[in-house]
Amino acid sequence: MPGHIPAGLSRRGFIGGATGSAMTLLAAAPRAEAHPAPPGPGRSGTRPANVVFVSVDDLGHDELGAYGNTFNETPNIDRLAREGALFTHAYAAAPVCSPTRAALVTGRYPARSGITDYLRGENAASAAYLSPDIPTAPDVLGPYGYTTGLIGKWHLTETYSGPYAERPGNPFAHGFDEVVASEEKYIADGDYFHPYFFLPGLEAREPGEHLTDRLAAEAVDYITRHRDEPFFLHVSNYAVHTALDGKPDLVAKYRAKPGAGTAPNRPVLAAMLESVDRQVGRIADTLSELGLDRDTLLLVASDNGGPYRGANLPLRGGKGELYEGGIRVPMIAHWPGRVPPGRRVDTPVSTIDVLPTALDLAGGRPGREFDGVSIAPLLTGTGGLGRDELYWVYPHFIGATRPHAAVRSGRYKLVRYLRDGRSELYDLARDPGESTDLSGQYPGRAHALGGRLAAHIAEVGVLPPAPDDRVYRTPELDESFDGGLERWSVLPVTAHAGAVRVADGQLSVQADTLTHLVFRSDVAPGSDTAAAVLEPGTFSGAGTQDTVFVGLAQDARNYLLFRYHNGLNRVGWDLCVDGQLITAGAEPLDGLDGTVDLTVPGSRYAFVLHGTRSTAYVDQGRGWEFLFTTDTGGALDLGDPAVRARYRWATGVRIDDGTLTVGGLTAHRA
Repeated sequence: MPGHIPAGLSRRGFIGGATGSAMTLLAAAPRAEAHPAPPGPGRSGTRPANVVFVSVDDLGHDELGAYGNTFNETPNIDRLAREGALFTHAYAAAPVCSPTRAALVTGRYPARSGITDYLRGENAASAAYLSPDIPTAPDVLGPYGYTTGLIGKWHLTETYSGPYAERPGNPFAHGFDEVVASEEKYIADGDYFHPYFFLPGLEAREPGEHLTDRLAAEAVDYITRHRDEPFFLHVSNYAVHTALDGKPDLVAKYRAKPGAGTAPNRPVLAAMLESVDRQVGRIADTLSELGLDRDTLLLVASDNGGPYRGANLPLRGGKGELYEGGIRVPMIAHWPGRVPPGRRVDTPVSTIDVLPTALDLAGGRPGREFDGVSIAPLLTGTGGLGRDELYWVYPHFIGATRPHAAVRSGRYKLVRYLRDGRSELYDLARDPGESTDLSGQYPGRAHALGGRLAAHIAEVGVLPPAPDDRVYRTPELDESFDGGLERWSVLPVTAHAGAVRVADGQLSVQADTLTHLVFRSDVAPGSDTAAAVLEPGTFSGAGTQDTVFVGLAQDARNYLLFRYHNGLNRVGWDLCVDGQLITAGAEPLDGLDGTVDLTVPGSRYAFVLHGTRSTAYVDQGRGWEFLFTTDTGGALDLGDPAVRARYRWATGVRIDDGTLTVGGLTAHRA
């Protein structure tokens, strides 16, 4: 059955199509080589250590009893913290789940896999996935005799149709030996009682089955099956992600507790978290009963900050933000005989460190193939990490959050907004709530950290450069509309074509009813790294459709154009395929509404092509500002030369009253 595919299937047999957007962003990283090291900290010298990583979805920093919560009851996890190590500065690699999960199985920053946002359902245009060409846990640990398992959430592909093991980026394509209860359909708002809508092929093992309990039973079975060989197991909970839905008896228990319903106490979440705690208890007990606890590093952590700000206090922010509340997460490490009991670790660690740690414990030597490092010396108290910085880049919109990036170096952290480069500097030792921006007080430190962050952003290639002539040096199109339209095709999208004329260096369209025209040049982009810049003219100032476009078009039914609506000061994008607008699954850009004004003298609007991704920049007389990025690889792969050859640089207008003009269009490639 699809929800529980038998062991023995491998990456070699089930590699999905390698055409996802990640392939346009990253050449495959070098694979970890099997160079066993002598026994060291955390190695018994007999058998390699097992690693069990239990991830809890959307768990806030302060929602465990071990971190001071007095409403939620997590006795099993709290016991592991007393018997092992509690991390006070553990970080998720991203403020949302998919990129953090990519970091977990690769040991690398999310940008290197091309997955920087949570992946959407199959109707998303991008069809993004974690490419099997990127080395993951099975590639790294397989040479050391490890079996690898995933129980629960994967969320590293946007494809949810066809045979599970043939979907691009599925966990079998990455070599996982066993995959159990991994979502067959998009998880949407979750489902915690059988039958699970996103796991239609998973039969219940008991009446009224609760999903968290099912994952616990599967984890116990996996550990029991593989007790005689080293294993890496990711127990990946769907809980406590919304929509919240706990066991009725536990929900009733917490609703009856004093303080129920008073922020930040949430009875349903507490009920779900108690189920997770019982799951962790079953896993720990199984390891002990089988005599594996002293050979197993058991880690429990969240994949990002909690979505409810109160669950992260005193930290600032929450899920989707690079303030501490969005990325600092609870993490517990338990390993009897190796990790001293009651250990409190204040050194910053990250999701990117899990796989290098596993390789270290297997007897390998983690190297430059990882961004992360082994935390084994921290676990055992035998040394530090030798790392100066941690980085995050989140170039997306979620809720009210705008694209931003961050770097932490020692006690200081710099948060930079990608649109205008505005930066904030915080001293986390004195100000963990990030309430006081010190960038004005310590400009030298802010400048130095900003430079390191800028270098990191450029190095991981998460954003294409703005349309600077020093980057995009080869001219392809220079249209100032001083002549006619002989080299242009006028493509009516609507029934009305209005009145089109070229005069005095401007293309103008006059209309008194809805008119939408695409003007396609005769120049195709000569590379998938190129940029087009639109110089707008005058807007009608009337009607409701006062819009200009810049991008690429094949014809009136197939185009990818960035738009600017002057009446609403709104930007966005239109992908049209065979006459159908495809916007489903796109990240919301409402946060940009009212912030762009192309009537400012000298304003320009740019379409920057980079593989399957296209990025919007705007110049409002202050230099180029990043706006948004869209990935259309699932519907229109402009990284494919054959596809790109059908498209031409284009501009367009949409108007329903008055006259709208365009001042010019230029295009260059790198």
